[in-house]
Amino acid sequence: MKNPFKFIQEVKQEAFKVTWPTGKETMQGTLMVVAMAIIASLFFLLLDQVLKFLLELLLKVSF
Repeated sequence: MKNPFKFIQEVKQEAFKVTWPTGKETMQGTLMVVAMAIIASLFFLLLDQVLKFLLELLLKVSF
């Protein structure tokens, strides 16, 4: 990179080539991420409760 000014011009040209998502696409992506986070948290909550129950059952049997 010998000429920083040329580099900045090339970066600017490349930035104009980017196809940015629309507002609707951004909202859909955001909603999908939120939905998947909720589903994952519910799954891990259920898994945690099942494992807690099994561990308590195991500890009661061993004593």
